[in-house]
Amino acid sequence: MNNFPASLRLLVTSGNGPTECKVAVRHVLKKISDEADDRGINCEIVFDKATGKSAHGENLPASAIVLLYGDCAKAFANRWLGTIQWISPSTSRPGHRRQNWFVGVFNIDHQPDLPQEIEPSDVKFETFRAGGPGGQHQNTTDSAVRAIHQPTGLTAIARDQRSQHRNKQLALQRLSEQLSVQHSLFHAGAQRDENLKHHQLERGNPVRCFKGERFIEKL
Repeated sequence: MNNFPASLRLLVTSGNGPTECKVAVRHVLKKISDEADDRGINCEIVFDKATGKSAHGENLPASAIVLLYGDCAKAFANRWLGTIQWISPSTSRPGHRRQNWFVGVFNIDHQPDLPQEIEPSDVKFETFRAGGPGGQHQNTTDSAVRAIHQPTGLTAIARDQRSQHRNKQLALQRLSEQLSVQHSLFHAGAQRDENLKHHQLERGNPVRCFKGERFIEKL
């Protein structure tokens, strides 16, 4: 498999926070994904298998790993690093007095030891026309590729290259990386560092602040 630029990895965590902080994690992940898409940055999310339940019975991840790809990924990630504040009445405990909830976003330095082997028969490919920023370099044919790993449901998108063949290779590499992250997320070597980050969540001095159930940024 060809070597393409490595991803940038972020840990998005509720720390030891209550259910409302897990709801905030879900909001943050959606906002990161939407903003990355608007900027033409490929973004994949690998969820922590440990989840909680909202008042409506929805699964709420306590944390997740965000993988960002692209020339602007580092600058984009820097806007999120630190504490994210969400100001909102509790959606899980009506009448609860607290309205400030916090999520931490950290860089992850740990790299998976080995890529995960993927059986070609387990992968379904879909092609589509790339959208978003790009100017004269933007794809105008159906060369963008979505790779779906059917046993796990993980997906990876590649739209960086003008060749559909190259995008297939890139999507496979990213899918392999997601599988590696999923398998190594709580291995002994990575868990110690990541657990420390969970406890480093500072409830104050937020880098970004959002309000209400619609998660609108407070400027």
